[in-house]
Amino acid sequence: MDLPVMPPLKPMLAKAVARIPPGMQYEAKWDGFRALVFRDGREVELGSRTGKSLTRYFPELVAECTEQLPPRCVLDGEIVVARGPRLDFDALSERIHPAASRVRRLAEEQPAALVVFDLLAVGDTSALDLPQHERRRLLTEALHDVAPPLFLAPATDRLDLARRWFDRFEGAGLDGVVAKPPDGPYRPGERAMAKVKHERTAECVVGGLRRGKGSSPGALLLGLCSGETLEYVGVCSSFGAAKWREVTAELEPLAVPLAGHPWADWRDESAHEQRRLPGAPTRWNAEKSREWEPVRPERVCEVAYDHTQQGRFRHTTRFLRWRPDREPSSCTYEQLDEPVEFDVREVLAGGGT
Repeated sequence: MDLPVMPPLKPMLAKAVARIPPGMQYEAKWDGFRALVFRDGREVELGSRTGKSLTRYFPELVAECTEQLPPRCVLDGEIVVARGPRLDFDALSERIHPAASRVRRLAEEQPAALVVFDLLAVGDTSALDLPQHERRRLLTEALHDVAPPLFLAPATDRLDLARRWFDRFEGAGLDGVVAKPPDGPYRPGERAMAKVKHERTAECVVGGLRRGKGSSPGALLLGLCSGETLEYVGVCSSFGAAKWREVTAELEPLAVPLAGHPWADWRDESAHEQRRLPGAPTRWNAEKSREWEPVRPERVCEVAYDHTQQGRFRHTTRFLRWRPDREPSSCTYEQLDEPVEFDVREVLAGGGT
C-alpha cells in the first residue's frame, strides 16, 4: 500500500458543546465504530480510532470497498449495524470475535454498513489541508454512485435542519449532531469539530466502585431495580480528583463482602449470559482489570445519560449529585426516557428534512 495518507492515522475528533453552533456544516452523529478506510487497488485497510485494524472483522465491507470506492483513496466514516429501524451497537460489538468462522457467519446474518463523511485523499493527492467544504465536494463526487452497504452521510449547512435532525434522528439510534467548520482543514487526532449529544437524568443505586490506577479517579457501578432484582446498568465516571475522594469517603463505610451482594456471581462467566453484571469480559481490552469493590446498595445518585440500549446505559454516565431523599427501591426502569422511534433507513437515504 502506497497512498499520500498512510495508516496508522488518528481521526479528527469533536469536543462536546451545549448547543448546535451556527455557520457550520452539520451531520448526524453515528453510533458505531469510527473507521478510516485506506484503499490502494486490491488492498483495503479499515483502521479504528485507536489505530487497531478492523479489517478482519468486516470482510463484507472490504469486498464492497474494493468493488465500489475509487481505486486509490482514504476516507473517514463509521461502521454501523442496523436491526430493523434502529442502529444496534450490541450487534456491532459481536463482530469483534477471534474466531474467523463466527465473523463470517455474522457477516452473512447481520451485515454491517459503512457511512462515509469525509475524504482525506484521492488518487495521489492528500486532502488533509483542504477546507471542509472542498473535501465534502470531492467526497460527493467520489461516492456519487455508491450503493448499500456503502452510504454517503447526509450533510447540510442549514441550522434549522440540523436542529430537526437532532430531535428526530435519535429515535433511529443516532447520538446527536456533529458540526464542522466549513473552512477548516482535517486535523488528525485533534478535537476540531463540535458535537451536541442528548442528555437525560436518572436516579440509580450505587452497587459498587472501581478504583482507578494510583491516585486516578475511578468509577461508580450503577444499578436499577427490576422487581426484586438489582440489574447492573453501567458506570459513572469522569470525576475530578477532589470529587472522587469525596465520593469514595461517602461509600467506604458501606463496603461489604461479595457474598450476599446482588452481583455476587459476577466472576461466573455463564452468569453474564443470563443477566447484566459488572466485570463482563471484553475483547477490546483483555488486559483491563475487571475487579470492583461491592458496597451495600443503599445510596442513590442522580446521573446524566444520553440514551439506553437493551437495558443499560449506552455510554458512561456523568455524576450529578447524591439523592438522600430517594429509596433504592424507587430507582426503576420506568423513570428512563426514550425517544420517539425513527427509521435509520430514512436517515441513510438523506431523509428527515
